Amino acid sequence: MFLTLGFKSVTMDDIAAELAISKKTIYQHFSNKEELVEGTTMFLFERISTGIDNIRESCLNPVEEIFTIRNFMMQFLKDETASPFHQLQKFFPHIMSCLRKKQFEKMQGCMKENLERGMEQGYYKESINTEFVSRIYFTGLTGTKDKDIFPGEMFNAVTLTELFLEYHLSAIVTEKGLEVLNKILDEDKIIFTEK
Repeated sequence: MFLTLGFKSVTMDDIAAELAISKKTIYQHFSNKEELVEGTTMFLFERISTGIDNIRESCLNPVEEIFTIRNFMMQFLKDETASPFHQLQKFFPHIMSCLRKKQFEKMQGCMKENLERGMEQGYYKESINTEFVSRIYFTGLTGTKDKDIFPGEMFNAVTLTELFLEYHLSAIVTEKGLEVLNKILDEDKIIFTEK
């Protein structure tokens, strides 16, 4: 409900009605809405982190891994818009700050490992600075959620992340990596056209 309707928009009455329980029951577990929002947000973060870890253990090449993680997140978050996270930032800034820090730490670690493995396996250029590229990746990916810069009527979430990944990876892949990237982009175009 928070992802679909927004963190501010969903009331405790809405949650109680959806769960078919009383608000009193909710308050036995969470003393206020902010506590519930924090618990829900951190639970969602942990579920996504576990899913990402499972993908990373599946031995995909580094380029495929990035797109597989993107697809997982798009499916898990149901192509969410930036609106729920805008509300989280506006009405629960402390929670958003904690979430952003956790997201950065997770993505930084995953991306640095992906980059190092990609360089070792010949998919990425050996000359890249992993610290810089992993930070640019995080900044770019989170920046695409800014609807003032990337309005929804111009860019849907699926297309926007694909454009970003193509842009990002094109700068760091070798010829070997470019073959994989082009194959994935071609397959995505076929899937997107069929939908």
